[in-house]
Amino acid sequence: MTLTVADLTRRAMTEFEEKLRQQHEDSMHRELEALLTTTNKAEAEISRKDFDGFKKLFHRFLQVKGPSVDWAKISRPPEELIQPYDRIKARGLPDNIAVSLNKLAVVKLNGGLGTSMGCKGPKSLISVRNENTFLDLTVKQIEHLNKTFNADVPLVLMNSFNTDEDTKKILQKYKHHQVKIHTFNQSRYPRINKESLLPIAKSMGTSGENAEAWYPPGHGDIYASFQNSGLLDKLIAEGKEYIFVSNIDNLGATVDLFILNHLMSQPADKRCEFIMEVTDKTRADVKGGTLIQYEDRLRLLEIAQVPKAHVDEFKSVTKFKIFNTNNLWISLPAIKRLQEKNSMDLEIIVNPKTLDGGLNVIQLETAVGAAIKSFNNAMGVNVPRSRFLPVKTSSDLLLVMSNLYTLDAGSLTMSKKREFPTTPHVKLGSSFTKVQEFLARFENIPDMLELDHLTVSGDVTFGKNVSLKVVCFV
Repeated sequence: MTLTVADLTRRAMTEFEEKLRQQHEDSMHRELEALLTTTNKAEAEISRKDFDGFKKLFHRFLQVKGPSVDWAKISRPPEELIQPYDRIKARGLPDNIAVSLNKLAVVKLNGGLGTSMGCKGPKSLISVRNENTFLDLTVKQIEHLNKTFNADVPLVLMNSFNTDEDTKKILQKYKHHQVKIHTFNQSRYPRINKESLLPIAKSMGTSGENAEAWYPPGHGDIYASFQNSGLLDKLIAEGKEYIFVSNIDNLGATVDLFILNHLMSQPADKRCEFIMEVTDKTRADVKGGTLIQYEDRLRLLEIAQVPKAHVDEFKSVTKFKIFNTNNLWISLPAIKRLQEKNSMDLEIIVNPKTLDGGLNVIQLETAVGAAIKSFNNAMGVNVPRSRFLPVKTSSDLLLVMSNLYTLDAGSLTMSKKREFPTTPHVKLGSSFTKVQEFLARFENIPDMLELDHLTVSGDVTFGKNVSLKVVCFV
């Protein structure tokens, strides 16, 4: 066979790229080994497990070429794979639902800080309603379940190195509550220089010159860090079969008995290993990940994976009608099986950052929902919007602090006095960004039962007994 000049050039380029990849990988391994020598033996052992995961991610990052999806292969999931919640609810509950509850653990993703809302420490410790923090509300919800059904549903917190210490101090206050609380830490990965593709860390320390050198690698890390912690095996040994995973700042993510019953009532050979709760997309959710059918599997498609030419199509509310709430129900034995076979295939999210000093770095991350394609009999459940109530900003905080919601046993529900099923659209200006500034601008929280839309910009304060309808303050 005669090779053309183009063939030879292509082959030479491929060989060159492969050598370059190998050099990057070798250099990275040397740097990581050097970092491990800067700490004590016990810490090095934990970090080595973290680095094993990072090396796999870095290896895949070096191999990736172009978009991770072929747009032409994308189709809408078959109807039977996205079940309407009402259909699941209509099946009712058995008398012995407590048996199913005893096979469940609740996992809250608790790795984030409250910095975006102007608070120090874990976001879960911000007060959101009647002096209750996100963590207080979570504990109350699960304790209420355990007392009502005489069940034993434990709470598991996935902390990060940013939140672990402060969270553990607070946990003392719950020791007399009827809920067992476990914690484990997600991995700590090194930020890498965008140019050299080497870690910027000088040692394993997390302060001083290393303060910005590390990051928690996204919630897709839950599978590996859960297994590494020993907690996965412990819960399986205690008879737990499923975990309900959600973000701790999503106040709508409570244990739903109808979804749990649906999981537990399937025949053993057709047992659903993964449920993703999705809800109808609005204009506010156009960037949210959606479920697609791809190569005969249900798959999560994130905006970062979409080729630029198709971003507007992805944002369309008519073509992609649902988005991922990140409320997930996952089989524990299935996680164990996939981890042991090393067959959990999560797309890499390359997250570029510019540090305070101007250095450009990248973080390699993964998303927990991306694993849906690896599980058997996975499905989506289209749930009411009420199960997606995240508090990301002070605008969200105003909604959950108001009389739009009533609080019962740690759970927020829309007030029966509100005539519309939807929440108002609230947009507060930059003067309200930090929680302390936000609170100082309200003598008390206004009546918002009839509010449809609120926009506030500039130096605005609210007095007592204010009732808001359709308002714009500039």
